Amino acid sequence: MATALPVASGPVNRAGLTKNDYKGLPSTLCAGCGHNSIANQIIAACYELDIVPETLMKFSGIGCSSKSPTYFLSRSFGFNGLHGRMASLATGAIFGDTRLRALGVSGDGDTASIGMGGFKHLVRRNVPMTYIVENNGVYGLTKGQFSATAETGLTLKHQGTNPYMPVDICMEALASRATFVARSFAGDPKQVKELLKAALSHNGIAVLDIISPCVTFNNQENALHSYTWGKDHEAPLHEISFVPALDEIELPGEFAEGELREVTLHDGSSIILKKLDRDYDPTDRSKAMQMLEDAERDNILVTGLIYIDTSRPTLLDTFNLVDTPLNRLSEADLRPGRETIEKINAMMF
Repeated sequence: MATALPVASGPVNRAGLTKNDYKGLPSTLCAGCGHNSIANQIIAACYELDIVPETLMKFSGIGCSSKSPTYFLSRSFGFNGLHGRMASLATGAIFGDTRLRALGVSGDGDTASIGMGGFKHLVRRNVPMTYIVENNGVYGLTKGQFSATAETGLTLKHQGTNPYMPVDICMEALASRATFVARSFAGDPKQVKELLKAALSHNGIAVLDIISPCVTFNNQENALHSYTWGKDHEAPLHEISFVPALDEIELPGEFAEGELREVTLHDGSSIILKKLDRDYDPTDRSKAMQMLEDAERDNILVTGLIYIDTSRPTLLDTFNLVDTPLNRLSEADLRPGRETIEKINAMMF
């Protein structure tokens, strides 16, 4: 007897999937945690991009942030690695099957402390993946100690006062020649979603530093990673709209010269940037670094697309890989022939 297929509940995208097909397990994080908001926007972004979940790999390390992949894309392959080792894990997996997209979720501890070395090398190699840092300034799983991104002078009830200067994720990404750098705030879900859609369509390393308040250990009104401070100090660089490659780009009405800037990505999709109160060019790396330094000095949270470069080859582009994914090659494909082995041996003498 044939079994009836389940009827889709809700509208479907071009992949024939509903939004529910992109969800994961119920969250076990604290109610109000910014990480939950980011997971919801990942679900929305993948649904709107018509991504088939089985064509995306998700990776994480250790920390509250690294639990997040459980809460989205339950049909995707996922690997939760060791603390600070997500970068090397993802690099190997991407080489294993170049047909799949890669999305990594890390935290300010997992990336800016124990994982800094791996992060910097992944970025400089331009590994093609979306790398999200859910940044809350504390170690939430171990009772709220200061992380490497906590601001100097921050005082927490059980930790005292932080004496150290913070690590700026976006500055580190720019210094390592990332080809896509953005910052957002979990309290601005629309911007988070549009940046995610652009990052997932970028052919190269896309680093998203998302300030994600910890409502349990670091939500004092004067803390730079709190909802209150973020809302009061956020200064968007531009309004962002993502235009999929399959949609015709139409801009209604007349716009003054310089009001809009369009950045075309490798797959033909575009990011439309509408300037607000500043004249900012996200393709100028030196100006991007200066903007971040000015924002730090003026104590404001600048969000939006900070830098993009669509011209650099990715790590995979620099290797002469065969069309068949490496993890699908048989022993016969991988074993060198006798003549090849003899040539290699002859080179050793």
